[in-house]
Amino acid sequence: MADIAAVEARGVTKIFGQGQDGVRALDDVSIAIRQNEFFTLLGPSGCGKTTLLRLIAGFELPSAGEILLEGQPVGHLPPYERAVNTVFQSYALFPHMTVAQNIGFGLEMQGRPAAERARRVEEMLALVKLAGLAARRPSQLSGGQQQRVALARALANRPKVLLLDEPLSALDLKLRKEMQIELKRLQHETGITFIFVTHDQEEALTMSDRIAVMNRGRILQIGGPTEIYEHPTEHFVADFIGETNFLEAEVRGVNNGEAALRFPSGGELAVPTARAIAQGTKVSLALRPERSSLVKAGSPALLTGRVQNIVYFGTDTTYYVELEGSGSFTVRMQNREGARLSFAQDEIVGVAFAPDAVQILAD
Repeated sequence: MADIAAVEARGVTKIFGQGQDGVRALDDVSIAIRQNEFFTLLGPSGCGKTTLLRLIAGFELPSAGEILLEGQPVGHLPPYERAVNTVFQSYALFPHMTVAQNIGFGLEMQGRPAAERARRVEEMLALVKLAGLAARRPSQLSGGQQQRVALARALANRPKVLLLDEPLSALDLKLRKEMQIELKRLQHETGITFIFVTHDQEEALTMSDRIAVMNRGRILQIGGPTEIYEHPTEHFVADFIGETNFLEAEVRGVNNGEAALRFPSGGELAVPTARAIAQGTKVSLALRPERSSLVKAGSPALLTGRVQNIVYFGTDTTYYVELEGSGSFTVRMQNREGARLSFAQDEIVGVAFAPDAVQILAD
């Protein structure tokens, strides 16, 4: 028997408003989030990710479909009766309460004994590394410390699922990176299912066990960070996650799991594919900048172009190349000792890449 999902959405649609003025925030979304998983809903503003989170929390009800927690429908349950807690972007700490009182507030509302509350608050302070700050007020804390208090309060009553609605967006870059590591540590140590909402691709890739990429109320692709980044199935996913080059090619045939492609330059390459694609079909390809390299003019290469711009980033150098008849192309090459080649602006170069670096996108 398969494990029961921690959270499941079945054919969920959410429409705000009535008639022609109605806005379809979610469009027939189905998803199963596993137990003890760090799962991220990733997408641009307005894609529906926060709406789905609010449906799981019970702050909104679906227009169609249902939400299940551990296999049980929860549409009839108000938020306070669901075994989930939410950490909001604003933290929502009580300014007149101490850190300890904020963390223990939910337990107090549940009528837990004072001794149990004190013990649990102490455990949470140790978990989020804020021991010794129990008597402080939120105004006496840094943004990162306030974030940890909000997490401790949400974890104090041991929810089965923790929902996080872009909780790191208000932090500066250095602190945000630190908190990414802390969140993953907390999820691992507590064993609680985390559902994280963000529009930040780096956050999603850094922390997640799996990612659902959303756009216009629909889920386009679900997979681990490596799968989402290395093997995007649609143009939007490839474009939204990191930097990507897009090329066009014609399929000359598919044989033994390889598609023979012909590029506008006339060059041909056989690339791996699991899809059945008819001969003569025009396909869109995705190729990451770091999976390609520049070679001197006259060396074997599928593409040829002129270097338009060169940007040095320390660990690597990015070359912006104008291809002959195919638009622009970005190449990122590491500045390894002894491996760096010198290319100049306006130089004619070749662009080389391996077959497995090319991803054929869905129609």
